[in-house]
Amino acid sequence: MKSAYKNYFREILKKYRQQTASSEETKFLESYYNMFEVKQGLIDDENESEFAELKNDIKANIDERIAGPKIRKLSSDWIKYGAAAAAVLLVSLSIYLVSYQQKNSLVAQMDRSISPGGNKAVLTLANGSKIVLNEVKTGVIAHQSGIRISKKNNGELIYQVSASPNLTEETTINTISTPNGGQYTIVLSDGSRVKLNAASSLSFPTSFKGTERVVDLQGEAYFEVAKNAQHTFKVTSGLQTVEVLGTHFNVEAYADERTIKTTLVEGSVKVVVGKNHSIISPGQQALVSRENVGSITKAEVNLDKETAWTNDLFIFDGDNLKSVMSEISRWYNITTVYTGTIPDKKFFGGISRNSKLSEVFKILELNQVKLSLKGKTVYVSYDPSGNE
Repeated sequence: MKSAYKNYFREILKKYRQQTASSEETKFLESYYNMFEVKQGLIDDENESEFAELKNDIKANIDERIAGPKIRKLSSDWIKYGAAAAAVLLVSLSIYLVSYQQKNSLVAQMDRSISPGGNKAVLTLANGSKIVLNEVKTGVIAHQSGIRISKKNNGELIYQVSASPNLTEETTINTISTPNGGQYTIVLSDGSRVKLNAASSLSFPTSFKGTERVVDLQGEAYFEVAKNAQHTFKVTSGLQTVEVLGTHFNVEAYADERTIKTTLVEGSVKVVVGKNHSIISPGQQALVSRENVGSITKAEVNLDKETAWTNDLFIFDGDNLKSVMSEISRWYNITTVYTGTIPDKKFFGGISRNSKLSEVFKILELNQVKLSLKGKTVYVSYDPSGNE
């Protein structure tokens, strides 16, 4: 950690004691005070002792004898999402440091009009007609085969049975699609909730018939499947099929990624590829290679990281630059062009997905990444002479 980190920290500490710190500075200091009690292991060995030194500095200077606001202990929510909190804190320090140093950065000159994504999607009905969900008003927007389709005030799309379905009638398939810079949540007719990430689509029957509930996913989605022991829920996504009875899990199956990832949060799921299958437990991820067809491997993963997008966060935990930029590009609807040699550098940290693009790029600059933006194309190169 460079001395500027310490200087910046102590400046906020002084302002805090004088009760002149801003709300953001106060929040930063209070969060930092608790960081080591939440989650360790996100700090590299080189910097860990200096982070600990600053932690001790807070304890030595802020206690009950100091007049004014006191350091708050962590809430239950902070503890529950400790890993995510700690990751965000580390990057928050970097962002604050950029502001403190007032560096003449390319990021500062970027087009700040590029905003983060939001609730955007198109619903395609069985007859081919399309409904732009972010443009229609709340309330009932369509009826199909005994199903009422409504948009709620919170933006969710709800499929509800309004009449007894005709079991002899042909199954009606709808598709919901999100663009780059979009996400959307849908509640299916069986009560299952699905949140789609950017550049994704889900095809599903308006009502489920027979012994199986089958949907097709392209891209990424988080599933909260309604329990039904008599009707297996299946998610097909390219090479693989995920089979569950009722559980929470995430599937990342973007066509331009080499691996399909299924991450289990609770319950149990079976991942099937051809004649092979693998059952994973909570905290595990099944990885299906697009190159080595039929291969399924399992790994223990950080659930906070793998599901961060559902909590409006980016969390990077050992990701390489291209993986980081893929997430950023999809969410901000930009195109990435790499120039020069890009080393396999690891990135750690996190930031809100509601942040301006320029704020996200500040993090990359601090990690020796050089950026320039022209229109909606970002040019990325690696500058080993830059600050770490």
